[in-house]
Amino acid sequence: MEWVSIVMFGAAILVLLAGYPVAFSLGGVALIFALVGMAGGSFDAAFLQTMPNRLFGIMNNQTLLAVPLFVFMGVTLERAKIAENLLENLSALFGSLRGGLGISVTIVGMLLAASTGIVGATVVTMGLLSLPTMLRRGYSPKIATGTICAAGTLGQIIPPSIVLVLLGDQLSAAYSRAQTSMGNFSPDTVSVGDLFAGALIPGLLLVLLYIAFLVSVAIFKPEAMPPAPRDTGRTDWIALLVALVPPLLLILAVLGSIIGGIATPTEAASVGAVGALLLASLRRALNLQRLREIMRSTIRVTSMVFLILIGASLFSLVFRGYGGDRLVQDLLTNLPGGVFAAMVAVMLLMFLLGFVLDFIEITFVVVPIVGPILLTMGVDPVWLGVMIAINLQTSFLTPPFGFALFYLRGVAPDSVATGDIYRGVIPFVLIQIVALAIVAAWPALATWLPELLLG
Repeated sequence: MEWVSIVMFGAAILVLLAGYPVAFSLGGVALIFALVGMAGGSFDAAFLQTMPNRLFGIMNNQTLLAVPLFVFMGVTLERAKIAENLLENLSALFGSLRGGLGISVTIVGMLLAASTGIVGATVVTMGLLSLPTMLRRGYSPKIATGTICAAGTLGQIIPPSIVLVLLGDQLSAAYSRAQTSMGNFSPDTVSVGDLFAGALIPGLLLVLLYIAFLVSVAIFKPEAMPPAPRDTGRTDWIALLVALVPPLLLILAVLGSIIGGIATPTEAASVGAVGALLLASLRRALNLQRLREIMRSTIRVTSMVFLILIGASLFSLVFRGYGGDRLVQDLLTNLPGGVFAAMVAVMLLMFLLGFVLDFIEITFVVVPIVGPILLTMGVDPVWLGVMIAINLQTSFLTPPFGFALFYLRGVAPDSVATGDIYRGVIPFVLIQIVALAIVAAWPALATWLPELLLG
């Protein structure tokens, strides 16, 4: 009955495309297929009886506690107008250079990614703050929208990212399963800290590739990125330091404590949440009403993540009950080309699913299925996690269904055509593919730092 699992997967995608909520779509489709299978005698009800244990495991998962804390940190920094201050001051510093505003937007996107880790919020914030300024200064709509979309999606790969937290949790479980299946009943563990350290160099490489592209455009197509009129006054270095140093110190405190092994991701996330509150208070951007808004937003995002996790857990149980995991394993292990072909197939599948599913659904549904299989074949778990993160970031950017494009379209003025947004992101999609190929060719870019710092 393995074919039923494939039909169930397709049915879930169709229900999602119809616009139904993700968590209820995954759980509802799985439950319907399970009940029909039980009625026909083709599905063992014992699989559903393990669901309470799964829910209990989710509630006791200490790593997942980092999710609401990182979300709280990101929402607080967003409401404190950290991005607005950074953009204003960096634009004053680089704006007089040709292409300087685009470089400023990329740097601010990187810093926002490292401080919020929420892609949708970053793209919308950058679109509201940067796009009108870039258009007013004569930037090509294609370059402006492409830069904002690309910089906004850096939150997928640059830690501390919600994507990496969820991926780290799922890959840890998948690695344990893979090691156990190979007879190692005392397996090594893969932590979120490993994934944070592994993603740091590829994330910075991606930022450098973005900036190199913008510099080349400024040189070879100067009319697309004109410089701002030179200001007769001097750069306000004090304002720049006040805007830049506090969020940098917060990012270093969070990442440094994790990568240095001083704190777990959950403990570091709590430091980040408290630090964000302090920054907002010092900027006098925090009051009781705004705190309520921050807490409501955090609760909404966190509830969405955990509801999807519950629905995905039920979906994966039923998928395995129909033998879907065995079917996927047979398909991947029998591909001509071995591990390379299996990785290409999985990356292509995730890239295509990224058009219709959010990173949360892919992490909770696809990674538990394909992760143990690839890890059993000898793939490094940290490298696999970084490859998945870059791949999902690429699908977020790719027309016509990339989520980042829809986020920006929702806040872009009517004067910016949807075709401009689509054409503007194409060079950045190619950059993403180049970065993916570089990390695939040199896995040490992802594995060297975790081995050095965390052993």
